[in-house]
Amino acid sequence: MEYNSPKFKKWLDTLQQESWQLELIISGFAIYGLFAAYGPLEINGSTAIISGNIFEIIFWGMPIFCCQIMIFNLVLHVLLRGLWIGAIGLRYVSGDIEYDKLNYSEKFTTYLEKKVGSFDEYICKLETYCSVIFAVSFLLVFYVIGFFTVTLSLGLIVETIGLLSFLPESVISFFQKTINIIILTSALIVFIDFLGQGFLKKRKWTSKLYFPIYWIFSKLTLSFLYRPLTYNFLDNKLGRKLGLLLLPVYLIIILLSGFTNNSSNYIQFIEESSEHYSNKSNYENELNEPDEFIDFASIPSKVVNTPYLRVFIVFNKIKEEFVFDKNKDLKPENDIIGFSHTIIDEMKKDQINIEGNLDIKIDQYLSTLEELYTLKIDSTKIDYTFTISKNAKDRIGFETYLNIRNLEDGKHLLKIIGPSRKNHRDTTEILDLATIPFWYFPENRIPSINQHNGELQDTVTTN
Repeated sequence: MEYNSPKFKKWLDTLQQESWQLELIISGFAIYGLFAAYGPLEINGSTAIISGNIFEIIFWGMPIFCCQIMIFNLVLHVLLRGLWIGAIGLRYVSGDIEYDKLNYSEKFTTYLEKKVGSFDEYICKLETYCSVIFAVSFLLVFYVIGFFTVTLSLGLIVETIGLLSFLPESVISFFQKTINIIILTSALIVFIDFLGQGFLKKRKWTSKLYFPIYWIFSKLTLSFLYRPLTYNFLDNKLGRKLGLLLLPVYLIIILLSGFTNNSSNYIQFIEESSEHYSNKSNYENELNEPDEFIDFASIPSKVVNTPYLRVFIVFNKIKEEFVFDKNKDLKPENDIIGFSHTIIDEMKKDQINIEGNLDIKIDQYLSTLEELYTLKIDSTKIDYTFTISKNAKDRIGFETYLNIRNLEDGKHLLKIIGPSRKNHRDTTEILDLATIPFWYFPENRIPSINQHNGELQDTVTTN
């Protein structure tokens, strides 16, 4: 159908009158689907944050943020739409508000007639708010997608420049910093124009300067998908008010979510595992939920009854950077850390295999890693060797087994000492990276339950 034809316009007029039914159906299915998808998305997002991969963080952060916005807005929409349906049902029963039958004083009657108005006006406002909130929910999702596409584009451009290995590092660094400044400054200008609801487009001289930036970012943010919806909001008084109101509302919600009820002056501030606190993220048998992960290192459980202790240290690229700093020969000429391609990875792998030095490099890699980290139980340094492995949650890392046969029964502390992030002086600090308390009770020294009960029974009989 032609969009200018009377038949099409009549169809739209009819459809918009009945759109509330479609809104409720879509909102119901969408809320159910969003709640079902949020858990797996959050797990993948947590995994990306722990691994430190910026592209994975962006990839999973975008749908998580979109889910949060959609859940809040659609739940609000369903509540208001339910109120609207209830108001219509009440109107069928009692009609409009008859202030005279309330028998209020003239002062209150005049005030209520002015402030509350007619019941039909109230229904009309609810209908308007419901339709606007439903539409703006999807518009905000496109805004979030646009923000992440700009961020991802910036990262891809910077990483692509880093692949130009034939250029000097100083030239690559200069280009990367220049691109960062240009894109971030342009993004700030676009954001200011967005907050000002297009005020840079209104003046002749600013519009000429702003148009190239607007044109480029309209492509990066995929605005061709939602631009008509945006300008339809801006030419409406209610849409402009809602646009100005949404950002403060979201900020208030974020601030309110930060309130907590403290039950102690000391205990709630302890987060990292230490001599006085055993964090569950250091014990593999306590990580039962899908979204619970090892932070830095782990042991099987708090109570150890075997003559050996398994220690697992999670891998991330920061550890590899320390290895390259320690052993310059291990750093490859063509570094594939970060943005890469499967073809490049396969070529690099084939090259290493052809040279026949993969096992040698891995052996040197692990030896260097063992020089970087010191493992102690209490104050005693323990000898160990690393093996590359994966834990039960498929996290890759480094595994070793410590001999604890001669330990006394009771509480002990496993300490992992090694390099931390470089400080502002670009020097590496050696710190206690993890302190994990555990209790050692060997199986051959633990009395059985039956034995204990028998001894107790004998004592009772004697008495």
